[in-house]
Amino acid sequence: MINLMLITALTLFGVAILIALVRIILGPSLPDRVIALDMIGVNLLSGIAIISVLYQTKAFLEAILILGILAFISTIAFSKYLERGVIIERKRKR
Repeated sequence: MINLMLITALTLFGVAILIALVRIILGPSLPDRVIALDMIGVNLLSGIAIISVLYQTKAFLEAILILGILAFISTIAFSKYLERGVIIERKRKR
């Protein structure tokens, strides 16, 4: 029963990733695309966690951690780029 629920959740996360992929392709604005990309990252984290539970292993926990950090940093970088136009600000010498 638990395995059926986990597989159903994994399938629904896959559907959510596909919907977010459509939003990335057809999104009306760049901020919508950034949010959809972040949503894909969160759904991938959840999907990997479910796979880890299904296989009854802790081997995927490092992948979850690394993917979570990369998703967070990329979202921050995209939002900073949208706000200011640059990611890394450099001070000019006068």
